Amino acid sequence: MSSTFGKLVRLTTFGESHGAAIGGIIDGFPANFPVDLEKVQMELDRRKPGQSAIVTQRKESDTVQFLSGIFEGKTTGAPIAFSIPNEAQKSADYEHLKEVYRPSHADFTYDKKYGTRDYRGGGRSSARETASRVVAGVLAKHYLESLGIEFSTYVDQVGSIRLNDVSFFMHDAIESNPVRCPDSKTAEQMEELIRSVRKEGDTIGGCIRCMVVNVPIGLGEPVFDKLHADLGKAMLSINAVKGVEFGSGFASVEMRGSEHNDLFNEDGSTQSNHSGGIQGGISNGMPIEFRVAFKPVATLMQAQASINQAGEKVAVEGKGRHDACVVPRAVPIVEAMAALTLLDFYLEFRARR
Repeated sequence: MSSTFGKLVRLTTFGESHGAAIGGIIDGFPANFPVDLEKVQMELDRRKPGQSAIVTQRKESDTVQFLSGIFEGKTTGAPIAFSIPNEAQKSADYEHLKEVYRPSHADFTYDKKYGTRDYRGGGRSSARETASRVVAGVLAKHYLESLGIEFSTYVDQVGSIRLNDVSFFMHDAIESNPVRCPDSKTAEQMEELIRSVRKEGDTIGGCIRCMVVNVPIGLGEPVFDKLHADLGKAMLSINAVKGVEFGSGFASVEMRGSEHNDLFNEDGSTQSNHSGGIQGGISNGMPIEFRVAFKPVATLMQAQASINQAGEKVAVEGKGRHDACVVPRAVPIVEAMAALTLLDFYLEFRARR
């Protein structure tokens, strides 16, 4: 089972949803970089469960413990190992699923592939694993920010409610409400929808927009290692992600070339950004812009028809603590995976130059 992401900076994660802990090892991170442990924890707090009434009420502090690779507040160049204890497991909530496959979960595929599975919260397939990605992603983001590269990542759609203002929003605006939509009126509508869906025992999907500015020209390769290809892989590795679009994305199929082409200014910038900051697989200096689509959470608080390990028809219903909509907590995960990908490409770019 592969659990490693990255080339020059590699993150290997470990742990299960209801095990003793989750964590990771970051190898290849540049030495002598100052680490702000409080800011790392702040980013984890943005992802952790129980942070508002519209997310899962599993109570985890998600307190990260660094075990190696940091000395006197700076990275040493050695592997950075860390762990996050699981503090609020309620494995009994999953006992009824021991021999049952939940629709649209990884239960069936894991069992058929490995001949075994951890049915407690999905085990290794649980989105709890993504907390480890946030730890590594925060370090990567802070390194990129020291170079002047900035991120703006926020919820721009829940169900049919969409924020049409495509802008670089500041952190305070994004964090002003539990949905993490920077427009207060749209956020209120999204929150009301999530609450309504939750009362019905159902779930709903949404989209997250990520914009990255001040990315240098030249990150990425023109053939197999295209920048947007690796960013797409990073996003699609996140639980519940079903689609990624860059720049104009799927809307481009309705446009003509004369409308879609990004015409140049004299300084090399472009008058529009339908390309999403990447052309020919290489960053062009314009803001990198993409959207990530998340499906509705698969665990419902209502009965669904399914099968068990014997192939018999059964009814299955979720118990315990679950999200009605995953996107508010997924914002720091999207940002983390984007930062890890961009740091990898930046270090390769710097080495070649």
